[in-house]
Amino acid sequence: MTGQERSFSASTVAASNHIYLLRKWNQFAPLISCYVAAADTAKGTMPQDTEKGALYAQIWTLLQKCKNMARSIKLGRPSRWLSYPNFDLAPPTREVADAMATLYFQSFESTHRIIHAPTFWSDYQKYWDRPESATASLRLKILLVIGIGSSLSDYAERDAGFRNTVHQWVYAAQTWLTGPLEKDRLDISGIQIYCLTVLARQVFSIGGDLVWVSSGSLMNMAMQIGLHRDPKHLPRMPILQAELRRRLWATILEIVVQSSLDSAMPPRISLDDFDTEAPANANDDELDETTTTLQSHPKSTYTSTSLQLILLDLLPIRLRILQLLNGLHSELSYLDTLALSSELTDKYRSYSSFIRDKEKSSVTPFHRNLLDHLVRRFLIPLHCPFAGEARTNPLFYYSLKVTLDSAMALISPEQDEGFSRLMSTGGGMFREAFRYAISVITRELISQVEVQHKEGVRHRNSHDIENLKKAVEGMKSLSEERIRQGETNVKGPMFLSMIMAQVEATEEGIPCDLKIAQSAKDSLELCVSLLEERAGTVSSPCPSNIGLTPNSLDPGYGMDLDFDFELLMTDSGFT
Repeated sequence: MTGQERSFSASTVAASNHIYLLRKWNQFAPLISCYVAAADTAKGTMPQDTEKGALYAQIWTLLQKCKNMARSIKLGRPSRWLSYPNFDLAPPTREVADAMATLYFQSFESTHRIIHAPTFWSDYQKYWDRPESATASLRLKILLVIGIGSSLSDYAERDAGFRNTVHQWVYAAQTWLTGPLEKDRLDISGIQIYCLTVLARQVFSIGGDLVWVSSGSLMNMAMQIGLHRDPKHLPRMPILQAELRRRLWATILEIVVQSSLDSAMPPRISLDDFDTEAPANANDDELDETTTTLQSHPKSTYTSTSLQLILLDLLPIRLRILQLLNGLHSELSYLDTLALSSELTDKYRSYSSFIRDKEKSSVTPFHRNLLDHLVRRFLIPLHCPFAGEARTNPLFYYSLKVTLDSAMALISPEQDEGFSRLMSTGGGMFREAFRYAISVITRELISQVEVQHKEGVRHRNSHDIENLKKAVEGMKSLSEERIRQGETNVKGPMFLSMIMAQVEATEEGIPCDLKIAQSAKDSLELCVSLLEERAGTVSSPCPSNIGLTPNSLDPGYGMDLDFDFELLMTDSGFT
């Protein structure tokens, strides 16, 4: 079978999509051996009277300490308190609220068109004028916008209590959505709150791994109120309402494809299931309740809807990728991979040029980074099964290059303070991209170092190796920052520390077991201190239920939205 005829079954592709190929990749065998040895000390099958045995025992003890502390931290989360659902639903000061809401519209609303800005600001002012008369849906919508915007500010870092309060808002919104299905939830406002909640859960890593489950419910709700049908097929409605429905449907489609990629599950939607047209290429201030005609700008004109239109135009390609990656009986051939990869890359490259040309408009580095993140990461699982064979079959070298280039791009975005904060706190689609990068880059680093050592040529590929080392060190620092910001899974920084130890041992030509074990111990000691620091800032929800009564919250809702999916090593026993 030639390289181009090579194909992979759906089960193999799904495994690569979740980056659980570590057990099959021999480069990581020393790391897995270290963990197994540490686990054996707990069973009494590994002697502890040697230097390595003592290290393994310490590693296991530290791992258990981290796990116990993580459980303790999670006990303070609102999901554990829903039998008595009292949330702090009071907004911050007006000055802080204004700044955070503005940040939201300057960032996430560019790709996820959920809210019509002029309408929001009008309702926002009415809320501050008479907060006691605000409906539950309006209150939640405003709090979610403020909360999501705060993720890009250092305000939450200066006030840990505020960060905990924002998390309560997200839990309250999720609880409201999953309460008894009342009329005030099955409408445009309810869909907006659902979209904002899903986005907030990923921004703050609150059950971000379960977004695929929620996206199915969101899709069903949207179809129930007819968002999958273009407004021209429905009873006559104002232009503003029609455009909002088109924007919301495009946002829901984006949520669905991103969550499908992260979960390695089918997207549950096809192009035959809807006929909703793309939104008009128009700015928000060109629309209001009195608008009777709307002229869509040419695609060459940048508007506040341009980025969403780019993502929507790339949707068919990404859906085909997902169908091949996650379809139950699909076969991913190399010809399919090359064709889809080329189509996505070429089309996105033309849009990238368009965005760069609009630097003098309102396009920011955050916008470019977010757009890049939402598109480029589809290339890694598409090429990953073939990239794994590139070392033995040069025909697949292109796949190795694509996965490595994409991974390096994902961890080296354009400099932007807000986007850096997002990557240190985000879950779901933000954390999964980081996992992809970790797997691809560390494997390539080990492979290149091993080849260099075997050939005895220290200077060959030295520049590439140094760049990969810097990338791994950068990911290690980011994974430690994620622990500092609330992540409780310590295996990320530990894994990266062990990788660097393995690389150093290989370069020095010495056995790597002891060095890897020592690096794991050092990393876990740091993580323990970070978790202890984090545990000191966790507080219990404090009641302030203005605008939401216990009857409007479902006291039976008790799903832990921050389920601890194990990072990277699940299929290798690293749990």
